[in-house]
Amino acid sequence: MSDTTAETAAADARAGTPALSHKEIVTILIGLMLGMFLAALDQTIVASAMRVIADDLNDLAGQAWVTTAYLITSTIATPLYGKLGDIYGRKKLFIFAISIFTIGSMLCTLAWSIPSLAAFRAVQGIGAGGLFSLALAIIGDIVPPRERAKYQGYFLAVFGTSSVLGPVIGGFFAGQSALLGVTGWRWVFLVNVPIAIAALIVVSRTLHLRHTRRDHRVDYWGALSLSVALVPLLIVAEQGRVWGWGSGRSILCYAIGLVGLVAFFVVERAMGEEALIPLRLFTNRTIAAASVSSVFIGMGMFGGLAAIPLYLQIVKGSTPTEAGLQLLPMTLGIMAGSIVSGQLISRTGRYRHFPIMGSAILVLSLFGFHYVGADTPLWKMMIGMFFFGIGLGFNFQPLTLAVQNAVDRRDIGVATSSATFTRQIGGTLGTAVFLSILFSQAGTKITEAFRSIAPTAQFQAARQHPTGGNPAVNQHFIQQFEAAQQSGGTGLGGSALSDSSFINQLDPRLARPFLVGFSEAMSVVFLVAAGVLVLAFIASLFLPHVDLGPKPGAAGAPEDEAVAVPAGH
Repeated sequence: MSDTTAETAAADARAGTPALSHKEIVTILIGLMLGMFLAALDQTIVASAMRVIADDLNDLAGQAWVTTAYLITSTIATPLYGKLGDIYGRKKLFIFAISIFTIGSMLCTLAWSIPSLAAFRAVQGIGAGGLFSLALAIIGDIVPPRERAKYQGYFLAVFGTSSVLGPVIGGFFAGQSALLGVTGWRWVFLVNVPIAIAALIVVSRTLHLRHTRRDHRVDYWGALSLSVALVPLLIVAEQGRVWGWGSGRSILCYAIGLVGLVAFFVVERAMGEEALIPLRLFTNRTIAAASVSSVFIGMGMFGGLAAIPLYLQIVKGSTPTEAGLQLLPMTLGIMAGSIVSGQLISRTGRYRHFPIMGSAILVLSLFGFHYVGADTPLWKMMIGMFFFGIGLGFNFQPLTLAVQNAVDRRDIGVATSSATFTRQIGGTLGTAVFLSILFSQAGTKITEAFRSIAPTAQFQAARQHPTGGNPAVNQHFIQQFEAAQQSGGTGLGGSALSDSSFINQLDPRLARPFLVGFSEAMSVVFLVAAGVLVLAFIASLFLPHVDLGPKPGAAGAPEDEAVAVPAGH
């Protein structure tokens, strides 16, 4: 054991926390990693299968509800777990989170429509909100700051494994019409059940923590006001393109969201130390900068993760399994960025330059995706995916370390959940906004593509004598196209937004307007996401220089401020 670790262990013993050996920490990590693997696998496995699920439930454009419902509940639940963990113990809450997540997974297999699937995903989200934040908080409890980067490498292995396995498994299930009498895509959720049972067994047996109860008032009013703020804004982000951004219903949602936001700040101020998210934390420069950066990172990250699989499957015609494998460069980038940053932080004790470099790489990657079209070679897209992953890897771990290191031990739980919370806020908004942009642009772009491509000799030849694709699908499309022409327009963009599965079955010459339209719509999404991440880059510049000192939960001394939050402030 190093001198630093020994000093930390002695300090922990005086604080009432038993010193843990490397073996004991790894034993606890096994239980934590299984729980995190459950949530991480679910995110990637659903992303790769989402197009098939949405097509089967006849609502491709409505798929944002499935993701945002999950993110809304997990976002709101995340800070609650931080408080409840202090009261009842993090192990009990971790087991509860796994159990709720499992129940939600089983319900998802029964979904009959996009709204029902969104409702059941919301149940899953309640559990998922605790899986990440509680695991990271437990690590913050038992591992000194300088060593956290090293131990969080185990978590990176979990994310890396889930990122590799998730898309492939999701693609496999989505590609099956039925398996053991159950529709293929439903296994995407059903597969969580045996993993969850294994996680419950391991966590119950290995996760032995000494808990000192800290009585708190639980800020339910804060959670309620946060819900009132978030839900209407997400609804208008999803439905604004249909209602009209300035319509009466949209304005009502803006007003309700604003009232909820104001009420949230009023409630949090009144609750003081018992607040869901104590506002005093954000007077700390490190936490304020990391939180703002995390919001924009979350927006850009989820915007990219939602659009890239759709590009691969719709524009490039990849099967769900193929799309999962084609995402491997991004996974390798995340792992490489995380491992490199983790090792260097552990050696040097400094993290500030990683979020700055990572944000810059994310901006450049998404701006590069803006130039990707229907004819762009896949290898160019993969290069962009790799650097996109590098940028994410440079941000995941350092921002969490920054927040944990900026507070006293008593605040590690709520600070960690706050860090996860801000990233999920960004992810929730990003998914709703960017998918809304995508599908609001897609119909227009497809119509424009038909106007320019339909008169060409290639399209007209395919219309008269289609040679590729499925003959029945070609004939049905030609009838639709001719009917649309007689009515004065194409009217074909809308059909692709409810079910895009027919596109890859068309003669490639007939399908080209759809592919061009979708790729141009995605180009808009990537450009807007790059702009959002410029804000993340600017926020990262405000992170102070802080050396990760040996005392767990205590900030090192930055050059221009004391970042540790004094008790009672």
